[in-house]
Amino acid sequence: MLARMKSTMVQAKLGVDDLRDSLAQSRRKLEIEQRELATVRRRKELALGIQDTETVQIAERYERQHEERARVLGEKIDVQSREVALAEREFDEMKAELRTAMAVGPAVPGMEPLEDPLSDANDTARVREEINALARERARADRDADAAKRLEELKRKMGK
Repeated sequence: MLARMKSTMVQAKLGVDDLRDSLAQSRRKLEIEQRELATVRRRKELALGIQDTETVQIAERYERQHEERARVLGEKIDVQSREVALAEREFDEMKAELRTAMAVGPAVPGMEPLEDPLSDANDTARVREEINALARERARADRDADAAKRLEELKRKMGK
């Protein structure tokens, strides 16, 4: 049971890391969108200054698009932030449950209690390496799936 709990913790940790990465990516996209919006607004002001109505109309259209994208990305970031906070709380609860289960001792009489894999005194590097190995394995599987998908598309295009 403890081994399953530990495995679940590793998966949960990877999930939290993925959520954090997605949040960071969304923040980068929002920054880009805000820069684009500022650029469109500058161009619109310049076009107004020279009374170029066609350019003003185009700039207004792009301004609305960038404003909407920025608003949606802002909402997405809010939701992702709450999701990260929730996942972190759940992970902390799981960690506490695992520590409690390990402190209770062995379920089988005469069996030695297991070491806490989460304590800093224990082989932290080993736990990190397990997490990294799982992440590498998942990335490799993702690359393989992507390559297989591209191969199928290429075969379909070539008529085979």
